[in-house]
Amino acid sequence: MSTFPPVDEQMRILMRGVDFGDEQTYKNMERELRERLQDSFDTGRPLRIYCGYDPSSPDLHLGHTISMRKLRQFQDLGHDVTFLIGTFTGMVGDPSDKESARRQQTLDDALGKAKSYAEQAFRVLDRGKTRIRYNHEWLQELSFGDVVGLASNFTVQQFLTRENFAKRFDKGDAIWLHEFFYALMQGYDAVAQETDVQIGGTDQLFNLMAGRKLMEAHGQRPQVVLTFPILEGTDGVLRMSKSTGNSIGIDEPPGVIFTKVLNLPDNVMRNYAELVTRWEQAAIDALFAQVASGQLEMRELKHKLAWEIVSIFQGDDAATQAAEDARRMFEGQAPSDAPVFTLAAPMNILDVLLEGGVVKSKGEARRLVEQSGVRLDGAIVEAKELMLEPGAAGEQVIQAGKRKFLRVVAAVH
Repeated sequence: MSTFPPVDEQMRILMRGVDFGDEQTYKNMERELRERLQDSFDTGRPLRIYCGYDPSSPDLHLGHTISMRKLRQFQDLGHDVTFLIGTFTGMVGDPSDKESARRQQTLDDALGKAKSYAEQAFRVLDRGKTRIRYNHEWLQELSFGDVVGLASNFTVQQFLTRENFAKRFDKGDAIWLHEFFYALMQGYDAVAQETDVQIGGTDQLFNLMAGRKLMEAHGQRPQVVLTFPILEGTDGVLRMSKSTGNSIGIDEPPGVIFTKVLNLPDNVMRNYAELVTRWEQAAIDALFAQVASGQLEMRELKHKLAWEIVSIFQGDDAATQAAEDARRMFEGQAPSDAPVFTLAAPMNILDVLLEGGVVKSKGEARRLVEQSGVRLDGAIVEAKELMLEPGAAGEQVIQAGKRKFLRVVAAVH
């Protein structure tokens, strides 16, 4: 008797969210995945699944977790999962979504960032069932002859059909030869691991298909590829990326994550619900139907989404506290994790803002006050000459902008 769930049940779970932007590719990969799962069910051999992550920054964000959650589903169904850290590909940088070349980094840079990647991955993946690997293990062992052999499977024309390269070519912008190598390297990752399934974003499809081609060239059965939509960042336009400043890091404080989700544009809400949460599709459809009919306010839905996302990565208690802090901030009260500034003598409001770490300069503090962006116990501070007295009753709360709070208490003598 097989140790795996029925193939139909696995297909229902694993194909959710899959998107290639092409119906025929979807049908082909769906058929191939079913065949692999059936073979696995019949033989009892778990499939080998992987997804690669280049350590371009030390932190993972919600965009990374879309593929990680699919890896976790494969784990829960009994298959073998590898979390591959692109320590070698990361030195080049994936040009898939770029209209200019990425800055190259060293192997030491990549290895340094990789340490935190591996640990953060276990917020989604099962630590006991996850294999962590680094692609410099095999890529740095290739000879120049090996690279020539890999390159002989592709034409320059194939690369120039990619939208980002085509745009740069048409504009006369530089396309560096090493950027072409990225697809070869990522494709060889599949060969080195003899994988059954690779997961990635829709922007990665060319690279994933390169893996299939190279596996065929090496006499291996081509892997199944599953791609998923790109998650928009907090601006609701560009893909989520720390470099563009629109990311939500999974290791950020719970209150920061909660607030960022609350401030998401309405147009990305369904994408977040479908790609990031644990909610079933029927539940998602029901929630958005309630919003459409006026039974549920969009802000209420954002609160539900924010609680769910914080809960996934930080736990239920953290999510509940973040929700309470969001309520307090909405009412002009300081959240539970607001920093405390001890006032020992009368001090100007600008100095309190600066020394309390709310602003980076006195000039910034002055501009905030002049723009009515500072409140003291809920009341707008109108004079930058305002002095705070340590003898004031109880705790005083300063709010700067929408998200920054400072609790001011008198020194105890």
